[in-house]
Amino acid sequence: MDKFIINGGRKLKGEVSVSGAKNVALKTMVAACLTDEEVVIENVPLISEFYVMADIVRQLGGVVRIKDHTISIKMEKFKGEKISLEAAAEIRSSAIFVAPLLTRLNSATIPNPGGCRIGARPIDRTIDGLKKMGVDATYNSKDGFFHIKASKGLKGAKYRFEKNTHTGTETLMMAAVLAKGKTILENAALEPEVDELIGLLKLMGANIKREGKRKIVINGVDKLHGAKFSIKPDRNEIVTFAIAALMTEGDVFVKDVTKAGLLEFIEKFEEAGGGVKEENSGLRFFHKGNLRPTNVSTSYYPGFMTDWQGPWAVLMTKAQGLSTIHETVYENRFNYVEQLLKMGAKIEFFSFRQQAGIFPRYKNSRPCQPSQCYS
Repeated sequence: MDKFIINGGRKLKGEVSVSGAKNVALKTMVAACLTDEEVVIENVPLISEFYVMADIVRQLGGVVRIKDHTISIKMEKFKGEKISLEAAAEIRSSAIFVAPLLTRLNSATIPNPGGCRIGARPIDRTIDGLKKMGVDATYNSKDGFFHIKASKGLKGAKYRFEKNTHTGTETLMMAAVLAKGKTILENAALEPEVDELIGLLKLMGANIKREGKRKIVINGVDKLHGAKFSIKPDRNEIVTFAIAALMTEGDVFVKDVTKAGLLEFIEKFEEAGGGVKEENSGLRFFHKGNLRPTNVSTSYYPGFMTDWQGPWAVLMTKAQGLSTIHETVYENRFNYVEQLLKMGAKIEFFSFRQQAGIFPRYKNSRPCQPSQCYS
């Protein structure tokens, strides 16, 4: 079995480049299947999920070529409408293929998606939006598949997301670019990664734009064409290097990145005592002195990203004082705490259930007050 052996006690110093954003790469691979022409995507991260998505494209009939960090995809013709259970169990993004399948075949059979288990991530908002666009969708609990038909093709519609959803916004955007008429998505996700996908769709010939912050308007077109697109650096990877620099009392320069999409993190980073400086087309993150405790609450963009709170919790174990983290997006995001306790971290878990006498499950923690613990 592969393993990492880490000998600590060293300051991290030097320069580093980061990969393209995973959350963009996976969605652009799906978008490439909206056309029968070749789409080239540069700066893709060569991670396991990327290869799973490439395999799904091949299973559906696409030609995929990978060279270094560039992938070319040509889905000249779909050879099937069904995503396998095995693929769906490995990666949640497999469900997004419903968009190109419906736009080009008027039919899709997709499993209830899998992926990381960090909390409830239902796709009901996506299904509801597709129904507004003229889709018939049923879920068969016996076979575990959604059976989705657009017998008369997709049509434009107005849909308001009841709750913010990154993936739901992207899926309905891709379904709408080839639908008949105008689609208006309200309370749409604001993440920079969504705007990157919009950028690719525009390069492919889509008529799509934001009107205000949370409204996206799409006028359907008859056909999309090929394009070449480069993915921007991954915000999560930048944050990871920044935290590593501060934890080790080091000094790390991340090349070819800006503060865009990171302002909420940088605010807390500086509040904790870290240094940030823009120089030479990049960002320098460095240690300035004793770490100070912070209070963080996660939220959808433009808030403090839920993906950042795990590394942030590790950082706060070194702060001199009491810090709190409140997770508002995924209820199971604190699963890692049990492992930190094994390493000697002092973390207490608060839940409103404690008020009813139901205590946390972590063996080494004890009940605490809301102002004194992670929640």
